[in-house]
Amino acid sequence: MRQAFDQPDGNGLLTLRLAYRPPFAAAELLDFYGRRAVRGVEEVGGGRLRRVLVLPHSTAVADLQPLPGTDHVQLRLRLDDPRDLSAAVRRCRQLLDLDADPAAVAAVLGADPELAPLLAARPGLRVPGAADGFELAVRAVLGQRVSVTAATSFTARLVAALGEPLPAPDGGLTHRFPTAERLAGADLGGLPLTRGGAAALRSLARAVTVGRIELDRGGDRERTVRELLALPGVGPWTVAYIAMRALGDPDALPVTDLGLRRALQARGLPADPASVLARAERWRPWRAYAVLHLWAGAATRPAPPPNPAASPAEIPA
Repeated sequence: MRQAFDQPDGNGLLTLRLAYRPPFAAAELLDFYGRRAVRGVEEVGGGRLRRVLVLPHSTAVADLQPLPGTDHVQLRLRLDDPRDLSAAVRRCRQLLDLDADPAAVAAVLGADPELAPLLAARPGLRVPGAADGFELAVRAVLGQRVSVTAATSFTARLVAALGEPLPAPDGGLTHRFPTAERLAGADLGGLPLTRGGAAALRSLARAVTVGRIELDRGGDRERTVRELLALPGVGPWTVAYIAMRALGDPDALPVTDLGLRRALQARGLPADPASVLARAERWRPWRAYAVLHLWAGAATRPAPPPNPAASPAEIPA
């Protein structure tokens, strides 16, 4: 997909228009980010997403606003180093899943009678991506077995404690997300983490620092998944969630996810892992999109009574 460029304004802001294939469920995507916005590095409001981007040569601030009546998202970019322009655009496109093909997704998922009405209700629903793979992985680890609200609060405290302050605040944007190098050797004692959670974060950071784990979309996805699963305290749900959002795997399936299980149960469908895997075969290669539709659909239906025999499960962070 192409993007159109405008000349920088007097404040050093570069304006671009990022094209996408319609339809595009912009409101749902912004709502997803709004409920997970981490104070200091991102903010959502007024129909736009603003966040700090940590790029190869510099730090940037991106302001993304879907433009009604067009097939474009406006990107206003404050960029320190022009060498990072391509990387910034790529990160923003990944963040909003702008390279998705909604028609291809709908052709497969619409054949499932349980998913067809969900696709009709939210055409063009996207899989939220990640501005930085390491950041997303850290947030996924922090989100294990806690609510979205708790995970967001924990992440904000991590940013305040270990993130590098921007030279000057830009609205509510004040910090870079902590680097893997910083986190690998940091004292995490003041954060609301269990001993196992702190060990998992350090192990992740050290693996990224030495290059054993590559959390970008250009790496070997299967190798990354294997290495993530080998980390202490990092389970299959976390790895599937990272694969879905950071690695851009459109077929990732967090089979034990509590929200997914509840969505299936609400439709009278079996939700044990074996049954979920069997039904999800018909969703390939777009299982991640099916999960997003089921999550979104579940938000509009009452949750079933809790099953006391069910094992604990994680909540999407």
